[in-house]
Amino acid sequence: MALDAWLPIGFRLPDGAKVRIALFGGPNWQILETQGDGRALVAHEDLATRWLDSGLIERGPFSTFDFGDRHLWAISCGPTQVLCPVADGRSPDTKAEALAFALALRATRGIDSESPLQDALYVERISRLLPTYSISSRTNDDVVLGFWLTGGASVSAKSFRRLRQTMSWLGARHLKDVVQAAGFEVAEVMPAEPARAAPAAKEASQPDTKEPRRGQPTAHDAAGFFELAGRPELAAFFNEHVIDIVQHRDRYKALGIDFPSAIVLHGPPGCGKTFAVERLVDFLGWPSFQIEASSVASPYIHETSKKISDVFDKAMQNAPSVLVIDEMEAFLADREMGSGHHRVEEVAEFLRRIPEATKNEVLIVAMTNRVEMIDPAILRRGRFDHVIKVDFASEVEVLSLLDKLLASLPKEADVEARPLAHELAGRPLSDVAFVVREGARLAARSGKERLDQASLLEALRTTPAREREGGETKRRIGFI
Repeated sequence: MALDAWLPIGFRLPDGAKVRIALFGGPNWQILETQGDGRALVAHEDLATRWLDSGLIERGPFSTFDFGDRHLWAISCGPTQVLCPVADGRSPDTKAEALAFALALRATRGIDSESPLQDALYVERISRLLPTYSISSRTNDDVVLGFWLTGGASVSAKSFRRLRQTMSWLGARHLKDVVQAAGFEVAEVMPAEPARAAPAAKEASQPDTKEPRRGQPTAHDAAGFFELAGRPELAAFFNEHVIDIVQHRDRYKALGIDFPSAIVLHGPPGCGKTFAVERLVDFLGWPSFQIEASSVASPYIHETSKKISDVFDKAMQNAPSVLVIDEMEAFLADREMGSGHHRVEEVAEFLRRIPEATKNEVLIVAMTNRVEMIDPAILRRGRFDHVIKVDFASEVEVLSLLDKLLASLPKEADVEARPLAHELAGRPLSDVAFVVREGARLAARSGKERLDQASLLEALRTTPAREREGGETKRRIGFI
């Protein structure tokens, strides 16, 4: 349906631009197409005055005029400058266009930190996103940036891996420049160009079946330090055995280590294995691929093995990448358990492909709740060198996660995380997140604008631990 333009075709604006048709509009603004493929923003005086009073605009670039009973403000731009609603923008074609929007977003937020920008008007000429002050709820700025860069996808700029996959034409380093220009941090490891030489032979050693050692990475990790709320030991393991190797490829390669070894994470459900892997993938910024029963299992003979092989091939074609094997006991159970010839074939496919994928710069991370069921041949050296137990969180780990979860919420001064951490110690980390969310819900239901200690304690009281399989006395609750 055509938009009813405020100004007639051929109307000359004070700056000389001639109006053609209306392209976009709201209750108190319109964007018009002008002769020569330019555009003009025309706004009611009350809206323009609000922009002026807030410091978002200056009078200089704008002209004012009367049309009928309306007193209007206008600004025109040429065909090479962008002028459109944020919600109707197309994906930028060049890094310069992407940077221009990122800088406009940052400049706008430096003046107005509160107004929603998902309905704003992007005026490249003055490097501003001008709010329309609609009554819609605010969308986070990282999502606004991701929406603009992708041309309409609801992708957060903080989820760098997803953004990078959507904007593969730009390149990781250039995209990182854009996201940082908007004021967002990018915890993403930039891998060196892969060298396809065959890796040097490694001395055989037994798999590491210990829990991650305590301690912090050394000072040279400042270029990119991976953090994991509630799991400092697991974060330290990833920093030492994955991140440092990726960041210092030449140093490790000189000593015969080309790429991080495959990893198994095992432990009870709900202890944060999946969360940890997702955060690692986001940090690396590499394409990720997944093998799970729902995506590759087939009732037909040989079909499952073929699908597994296809996933490995895709991961190697997109290297460096991450291949996640979820619920590995579904594919890699001990062949001595007599589960049929087809299962033997599937295990054999993994035995063949895991070393090959690691040589081709695919980081393999597998997860299981039943490590005792896994075929011993899979857990041997040269396949999964690290077998890491992720158990229920200690009080210190729970406190770390609580501090991170509560930091982003409006809360009263009486909120104290330590009593909650004491009660939640030994329970799944998913319980911790649930208690905070439930406390926030109870506070909102009571008409409170801030989270208080009473709401958190009530949430804890109504969220008892459930008994685990094999448990004796304490009930526990967990989610995967």
